[in-house]
Amino acid sequence: MKAFAFAATDLDLQALRLQLADPAAGGYASFEGWVRNHNEGLAVHRLEYEAFAALAEKEGERIVQEAIDRFGVVKAACVHRVGSLAIGDLAVWVGVSSRHRAEAFAACRYIIDEVKHRVPIWKKEHYVNGDSGWVNCERCAAPSRHESHEHSHHSHDHHNHDHAGHGHAHGGDRSDVTQPHVASTALTPDYSRQMTLRDVGEAGQKKLAAARVLVIGAGGLGVPVLSYLAGAGIGTLGIVDADTLDASNLHRQTLYALSDVGQGKVTLAATRLRELNPAIAVVEHAERFANNNAERLLAGYDAVVECSDNFTTKFLVNDAAVRARKPAVFASVYQYEGQLQVYRPERDNACLRCLWPEATRDGLVGNCAEAGVLGPVPGVFGSLQALETLKLLLNLPGQLVDEMLLIDLLTHEQRKLRTARRADCAHDGSRAFAAESSDLEVSFGELRPALSAGFTVIDIREPHEVSDAPLPQPPSLAIPMGNLLKNDNELDPEQRYLLVCARGSRSRVAAEQLRERGFRQAFSLRGGAASLTRSV
Repeated sequence: MKAFAFAATDLDLQALRLQLADPAAGGYASFEGWVRNHNEGLAVHRLEYEAFAALAEKEGERIVQEAIDRFGVVKAACVHRVGSLAIGDLAVWVGVSSRHRAEAFAACRYIIDEVKHRVPIWKKEHYVNGDSGWVNCERCAAPSRHESHEHSHHSHDHHNHDHAGHGHAHGGDRSDVTQPHVASTALTPDYSRQMTLRDVGEAGQKKLAAARVLVIGAGGLGVPVLSYLAGAGIGTLGIVDADTLDASNLHRQTLYALSDVGQGKVTLAATRLRELNPAIAVVEHAERFANNNAERLLAGYDAVVECSDNFTTKFLVNDAAVRARKPAVFASVYQYEGQLQVYRPERDNACLRCLWPEATRDGLVGNCAEAGVLGPVPGVFGSLQALETLKLLLNLPGQLVDEMLLIDLLTHEQRKLRTARRADCAHDGSRAFAAESSDLEVSFGELRPALSAGFTVIDIREPHEVSDAPLPQPPSLAIPMGNLLKNDNELDPEQRYLLVCARGSRSRVAAEQLRERGFRQAFSLRGGAASLTRSV
């Protein structure tokens, strides 16, 4: 018999079973899928099956051989009906004979799961109400047996061989086993552990499958957020990030590998997430979140998770979420501590600007590159962001409402601060963040061209930073940022200044403040000292 075949007429189960008999087999298991009279709340009166036979038979034979090789069974086969089937008709049969029953159960389960997902078979459901429609049978395969359209029937026989007397006794023991206790090896998502929770269940899992979440940033916070949301089965995940992977990221961004350095994070993350959960859709946005694309990026998503490492983006996301009336989950990390906040438009919760009317400027508080961070710290807060997102989508109890969670991971102290909407906060998202202005920044690969262009180059890093990593070319001046902003009397308002810090954040803030004081030609080196060519 063929390992996999289609049949246009009723199946002869006895003949199929006998073809799998073998003296070396002591166990036999079969799966039978029957046409039932309902599906997803609708009454069904018949089904039609069609298949692309040339491709389907080859793929089916490949699946059966995989099961034989993987589980070490003696024989296996699968037959699927095509054409019109009535209620109660047998639609698909799988049989396996093996030395022991456990391997037979496992191989049988593997074959039917893989056939459902990999073989090009289409099913047309004819409903009592007159509706009908073709669907690929991959859509019929679900993570639990309760969602199968056919009624599942497993049977097994035990064969006892009396080798001493050369006798053979066939046991008549036959029982229905709806769920053998053997782990499935099919490459399909299994959400059973979270669906066991009373607050999730089948209905909650469907909510997650229908959800669309946008994650801003695929770094230290974004990696755990993306991993856990993908694992949970969020239907569509959007990723916004314009950065490439740096080797210094890897101790906290464990979704990536050392061999990935230099590649775009969005593409890397999307590839890993699709491997983690092939059932979800991952949308790549390899761009920086900004005022001119905020509305477009948020469109079509149900919620946004802000995982950037700079205040510019955080307040831009806040303003865009308020304007679009989308819930947003925020987190910030500084060395060993961090904070978590959730904005909900329907509850009129406090937004970031309710707490900080004047947005914090980048550079005043060090980010991970400048202040340092242990990898698990953003990991903890990113995991909490993922948790709050799931709680929000599933409407679970214990959500953060009008409060901010602060945790010190060195001491494990935590506290909640009450937050409330400020009466004078417009909540219309109309405020723009001044630090986004691109004319503050200029790019140079070396300092010599900047000096030739008439810039006075000022290294505003702290003395220990200068000592640890001197610039590849000497600057005109070295004045720490704090000293520069306290005393700018020695600077000429008509002179062109190029400010340099470690990565460009502090220098942009300093340039902004100098501009406000009348230094119209104060600029920041985009990317800071890290962007300069190290060779002289």
